[in-house]
Amino acid sequence: MLNKNDIIQLNITALTSDGDGVARTEEGIVVFIPNTAVGDVVAARILKVKKNVAYAKAEEILTPSSDRIEPDCPVSRQCGGCVYRHISYDAELAAKRQKVIDCVTRIGRLNGDLVKDIIPSEKIDGYRNKAMIPVGLDKNGEVMMGFYARHSHRIVPCIDCRLSPPVFNRIAADFYAFLIHRPGIVYTPQNRGGIRHLYLRYAESNGDVMVCVVAGKRRFEDDSLLYDSLKEKYTQIKSIIVNVNPDETNVILGKRSYTVYGKDCISDMLCGLQFDIAPRSFYQVNRAQAQRLYAVAKDYARLTGKETLIDLYCGTGTIGLSMAGDCRRLIGVEIIPEAIDNANANAKRNGIDNARFICADATAAASQLKGEKIAPDVIVIDPPRKGLTSELIETIAEMSPDRIVYVSCDPATLARDLALFTERHYSVEEITPVDLFPRTAHVEAVVMMSRKNT
Repeated sequence: MLNKNDIIQLNITALTSDGDGVARTEEGIVVFIPNTAVGDVVAARILKVKKNVAYAKAEEILTPSSDRIEPDCPVSRQCGGCVYRHISYDAELAAKRQKVIDCVTRIGRLNGDLVKDIIPSEKIDGYRNKAMIPVGLDKNGEVMMGFYARHSHRIVPCIDCRLSPPVFNRIAADFYAFLIHRPGIVYTPQNRGGIRHLYLRYAESNGDVMVCVVAGKRRFEDDSLLYDSLKEKYTQIKSIIVNVNPDETNVILGKRSYTVYGKDCISDMLCGLQFDIAPRSFYQVNRAQAQRLYAVAKDYARLTGKETLIDLYCGTGTIGLSMAGDCRRLIGVEIIPEAIDNANANAKRNGIDNARFICADATAAASQLKGEKIAPDVIVIDPPRKGLTSELIETIAEMSPDRIVYVSCDPATLARDLALFTERHYSVEEITPVDLFPRTAHVEAVVMMSRKNT
């Protein structure tokens, strides 16, 4: 029997979907161990024991895996962002592709050979065009800035994140230097008007930066001094915004935003189109890799210029608008009104006149379009992590598009949904994983489905 604080030798034979190492004891108990690699032999300290599984930490790497490298971030073990910084990028890519294969075979009951080679990211560091950096006080009342530890709201101090572009880290350092002399303006449950997050956005095509300060109220001590010093030092900053969120909630952004310098948004180019980026706008955080993902989706859509294309969960319209020039008609669907406003503005800005956007739940909108007797040739789906409802899958199947392109950020819910589509006379033709988030556990996948002749 295993007991807490036992130290045992274990061989790491696999990785979980979250990037933890997996080992088995001689008795067959599965043990999960973070920050380990396939091939490691470790001395592991047992932290928690359940009926058939246990959780441990590696006290010592007895024999390192050939995949193992020296982590290049001093807080990677504590921070909740990176889980693969201790293995080579090739090993990370292999693990992510295997994650997709495991899901589609075990959950989706599909052939793993459908999963093609994963598309690697051009950059594995400095690729994020968005950062939300929490601010707080430690037990001594000192200011902390950094990122949340895994599965917690405990801040791990870090203002030099390797996933962020250098300008973010420089601005974060100056922001921290401003705050350390003013701990009284930092949010606490007792001081709900204080500063909660530094939120940064970056337009890679032109270098423009947006600084958004998330606070419980609009004004705080020496705010003008902060804004003046930032805009004087960083000519890249084109927008400074205060977002007000006084609520006790895990939601980062509040409903009200005030522009205190420059523009309400910054603009970036994606797939040859211009998109405005406001604080609440959805925009892929890895721009270069998003263009590769959209290229795969467009290839899978097989557009000839004659098709009616429906883009479900369209957000601000990025995927659909990138295909609008290759179809006869584009109809986008999104439940968030601000996103629909952005999508219409994006279409107008780029001279796209064959697009229509509907503000509605995807299931309701699909039923509405079916009632309008709109027969789509292609449907593109890019749902949230929870995937699709069975009602939406049924409605999509009843609309009988020739092709369905499914863009997924969660291989498990993707596989579940693919199993339901195959029961409704759709054949999965190909699956391409795409690494949008190097060094993290996340992996995207694009799927091409076609309607069977029945």
